[in-house]
Amino acid sequence: MIRSAAARVLFGNWTGHSTVPSHSLYPHQWSWDSAFIAIGLRHLSPRRAQIELESLLGSQWSDGRIPHISFSPSVARDAYFPGPDFWQATTSGGVETSGIIQPPVHALAAWLTHEAAPEESVRRNFLPRVYPKLVAWHAYLRTRRDLGGHGLVAIVHPWESGMDNSPAWDAALARVEPAPLDSFTRRDTDHASDADRPTDLDYGRYVQLAGTYRDHGYDDATTPFEFALEDPCFNALLIASEHALASIASALSLAPSPHLKAAAELTESLASLFADGTFRVRDLTNGELVAVDTIAGLIPLLVPRLPQATELLATARGPRFRLGEAKLVPSYDLTGPAFEPGRYWRGPSWFNTAWLIHRGLTTLEQNALAEALREDVLKLAAGTDFAEYVDPHTGEARGARDFSWTAALALDLERS
Repeated sequence: MIRSAAARVLFGNWTGHSTVPSHSLYPHQWSWDSAFIAIGLRHLSPRRAQIELESLLGSQWSDGRIPHISFSPSVARDAYFPGPDFWQATTSGGVETSGIIQPPVHALAAWLTHEAAPEESVRRNFLPRVYPKLVAWHAYLRTRRDLGGHGLVAIVHPWESGMDNSPAWDAALARVEPAPLDSFTRRDTDHASDADRPTDLDYGRYVQLAGTYRDHGYDDATTPFEFALEDPCFNALLIASEHALASIASALSLAPSPHLKAAAELTESLASLFADGTFRVRDLTNGELVAVDTIAGLIPLLVPRLPQATELLATARGPRFRLGEAKLVPSYDLTGPAFEPGRYWRGPSWFNTAWLIHRGLTTLEQNALAEALREDVLKLAAGTDFAEYVDPHTGEARGARDFSWTAALALDLERS
């Protein structure tokens, strides 16, 4: 039974206050991982799901940002690169973190966690404690990160998208002079095949971008960003989380209207990224949409009352992604020139993006497609020992095993 197997993974990766994605490959707390993990944990222990999110919010910066990694002091400082010594970022509460961010799934996760056990949530005063922190997080994104003036949030590092080596970033990254390979030591390839991971050239550019941001004090106003793009996935998740914040506000007898207004404005602005039946990233260096089609462009399917939903669904079902035919949903255009079925975000299918697409299909009342995707998630999660991601053609396991968000989201869909 998938419930007991998923519980084994989640309890095995629990540290006492949060859940690592993978003890070997990712031994700290990751931002959007914890949000997805909480969505599954709520079915096993609503209290633990709440603690997962509270722990992450404990690493929030004074400017409102939620960093993409909260480092565990019990893990060796060089166990992961870039580690705390590279980032040189410590909160006022003494938590060492990274300086960049990840997609804002957190308010959605908080609302779903509350719904799983409202009485426990009220008893622990969960929503009143997390709501102001989530409001500050969204305010940071909508003000300091509207770098293009289009009403959309910009990412300033590929890691901020959560889709690190997506082909959508290739052109922008090509402008970045990579850090010398002898200036850093990768740790990810100690635990995963080189063929599954980003290349050394990619990593050199990631390090260079992160180092520049660090050296400018993580100041969004003064850092000379070589990489700044508006990502449709990031912004779609912010829209979904603004709707969730509206629900949280209502539950607290507060006005939901500011969050609904923000969601409406973001949805309207998101339309400027729509082209050729999908949403694309905008490169703020030249103001152009990048003609590369990835799973990021399909995630807006979960946006309520999305005007482009019919066209977007047709693209998802078409030859580029073959929704309903491929395993889960490929991370990159199956017909694209950069497609690689096993290399991280350049083709493989991921369980977290499949969960998001499933949520969108359910919202659109595409019940047959949603059920087929749900069954695919459950079968592949169980059959691959909860792999990090899979080959979109064969379903072969790739990356880490016993991966936390795979277990969590399979558990959530098993219960749906």
